[in-house]
Amino acid sequence: MIAPPEAGSKRRPRHRATVRHSAARLAAVQAVYQLEMTDSSTGSVIDEFVAHRLGQSDVEASRGANANEALFKELVRGVEIRTDEVKDIIEPLLASGWRYDRLDVILRCILRLGTFEMLSRIEVPAKVIIREYVDLANAFFSESEPGVVNGILDRVARNTRPGELESRDDKSAPPVG
Repeated sequence: MIAPPEAGSKRRPRHRATVRHSAARLAAVQAVYQLEMTDSSTGSVIDEFVAHRLGQSDVEASRGANANEALFKELVRGVEIRTDEVKDIIEPLLASGWRYDRLDVILRCILRLGTFEMLSRIEVPAKVIIREYVDLANAFFSESEPGVVNGILDRVARNTRPGELESRDDKSAPPVG
């Protein structure tokens, strides 16, 4: 089954699995934000989201689709477990004068999750991960932040997945093998 495109979107309709993955990423941003703003444990936040926010009843968290629960859990747990590694990757990529700890909390959550997913979910193309998190940044911000997310995650991809973006960008390159 295919979900309709978002209002005003020029993109093709998205498959239900894609919408479920997008809903899981949005919920993960919200959950990681909650973790940054409270003293709640990762497990309790995950349990709260699973019980009350991942289904159709919470349109804000799920975009009207049932979020992929397994992906949601993987993202939230993984970004918490690898928080120092993720921070060490993002920090040197920030523009001069920007400090990781001074980033807007939502922006930091988006960058943390995008970076973690780039590191851990190698079966997902880097361009897909970048597009998903830029879309999330667009949902929360209206100024330069989506461009910041795009630029940083592009550099994360080029540093952690050498050649992947380049080989997909260069359509003239002969096939290998």
